[in-house]
Amino acid sequence: MFKGIREDIQSVFHRDPAARNAFEVLTCYPGLHAVWLHRLAHGLWVRNWKWLARMISNFGRWFTGIEIHPGAKIGRRFFIDHGVGIVIGETAELGDDVTLYQGVTLGGTSWNKGKRHPTLEDGVVVGAGAKVLGPFTVGAGAKIGSNAVVTKAVPAGATAVGIPGRIIVKPSDEVEAKRQEIAKRFGFDAYGMSEDMPDPVARSIGQILDHLEAVESRLEGMCEAMNKLGSDYKGEKLPDLPDFAFPCSEPVEDFSVGEIDKSVDK
Repeated sequence: MFKGIREDIQSVFHRDPAARNAFEVLTCYPGLHAVWLHRLAHGLWVRNWKWLARMISNFGRWFTGIEIHPGAKIGRRFFIDHGVGIVIGETAELGDDVTLYQGVTLGGTSWNKGKRHPTLEDGVVVGAGAKVLGPFTVGAGAKIGSNAVVTKAVPAGATAVGIPGRIIVKPSDEVEAKRQEIAKRFGFDAYGMSEDMPDPVARSIGQILDHLEAVESRLEGMCEAMNKLGSDYKGEKLPDLPDFAFPCSEPVEDFSVGEIDKSVDK
């Protein structure tokens, strides 16, 4: 038991830079208190002391703001950061080194008996406010973005964001370099396409740039084929796109209502 407590405290230092010393972690981290109370409640639950287990779980919810059903199975070094509003259902299963932030729900989508809550494998991280709903598996090392609503399985190592949850696939360095090159040629700042901001819109923009590159390559090939057949056609250089073609790429200046009216009249 004491080995597990020591391991839980060390896991806090690994994942929370605000932790200063073991005494502070032991006394001031409600996430740890919720985990320890759950382990006690779960031990009673599997020994068929159901009512007492539910009472300890209910006390833990009142004391920490974190609701974990005593039937849930939780692995080692489980870390809850902040924690208020977290709900973990009866048939949820969590592997080792799982991290949950505040407002996370590991819930079900059915009132039927049996497995109805998700399984999180080792090393999964679930961002604040995310909802993981249903009896599916989130693979080892996967990440769920803040406020995402995930209702389908997530592969190991993947990242799911948005409503409904979508899998974000990071492009290879070679593909990313090509996208940046073609974006510069068009005078466009392909914002938000980096790993730091995995936005579905930015992903679509990246796919459009890939399509533009493929179209350009095909046109160049057609011109070369025509020249080989004796055609004297020479393609002209494509004009540069003006800045106003991408009004969102620059900050918009503030105008008064009167100034806007004048510009419209012109």
